[in-house]
Amino acid sequence: MTDILSVARLAGVSRATAARAFSDPEKVRASTREKIYAASEQLGFRPNYVARQLRTQSTRIIGVMLPTLSNPVFSEQLQAMENVARAAGYALMVATTDYDPERETAVLENLLRQRVDGVALTVADAEHSPCLQLLAQEALPAVLVHNPSASAHFITVSVDNQKAMYKATRHLQKLGHRRIGMVAGPFQQSDRAQLRYQGYCQAMQKAKLDALPLIEMAHHTRVDSERLQPWLQGDAALTALVCSNDLLALSAIGTLQRLGYKVPKHISVIGFDGIALGEMVSPALCTIVQPQRELGIAAMESLMGLIAGIDITSRRLDFSLRKGESVARPPLIDKLPGNLS
Repeated sequence: MTDILSVARLAGVSRATAARAFSDPEKVRASTREKIYAASEQLGFRPNYVARQLRTQSTRIIGVMLPTLSNPVFSEQLQAMENVARAAGYALMVATTDYDPERETAVLENLLRQRVDGVALTVADAEHSPCLQLLAQEALPAVLVHNPSASAHFITVSVDNQKAMYKATRHLQKLGHRRIGMVAGPFQQSDRAQLRYQGYCQAMQKAKLDALPLIEMAHHTRVDSERLQPWLQGDAALTALVCSNDLLALSAIGTLQRLGYKVPKHISVIGFDGIALGEMVSPALCTIVQPQRELGIAAMESLMGLIAGIDITSRRLDFSLRKGESVARPPLIDKLPGNLS
């Protein structure tokens, strides 16, 4: 049976250095670590992680809780998190919750039973989360991703959702749109959607326009034509939609086209997230771009810092507006109100 000494000899390092590469990889130079890992793979050596866990009281496992992996926002973020964790010698234990607060608590309970070294998580509504109430009682390093409204007890990594949707709505106003509506999924299941609606309302008030009631869909990523169609009829028919995420915006475009509307000739659509798929369709989606990869990296690096006992502060990352092809001037341009700067 291959042992750690054989690995050390093949890699040209001491037994202590070889052992440290598996127990505390961040303490070993990257080039040396790679030689040791290559030697262990060549020899078929598998370190005894169970013994190490008993000795160090560390599993080298990070828990990750996400609402879903069907939205590329979370899958792209997860890939970046996994890269950072793996480089530091950690593995991820990933679970999804489908925006269900009860499931969030159940998932967290399971991660705690697994004795993970820390958690990176996104919850439905940080201000009213039983999951976070439970987590606040645990001495476990934790970082929230996308939940800026969490209490000061938690470190958060996010973008300014309200400011971003304000910018998207103002972009439409500057093109001449006055009748703008916002579409979102189940409103109470997403504190991000709530903040984005506040940004929409702020922009409408800035332009002295009426902020309309949210057009709420039954699903976070699918538009129901029956719920949308009433907003497309009559003298007050909408000329533009802002959507709380890109998949919802793409679904809106498909729904509008099936109803006989052309985007953006008849109605403009803006998304929120900046997923790559939005650039591949026609018309290419105008959207707010969140830096998904950078969010994942920042979250995992912050969590690693907390685990190491380093003082970490919450971070708010920059966003941008990708103009795309799904917006244009409205078909009939009314006189704009003043102060559209």
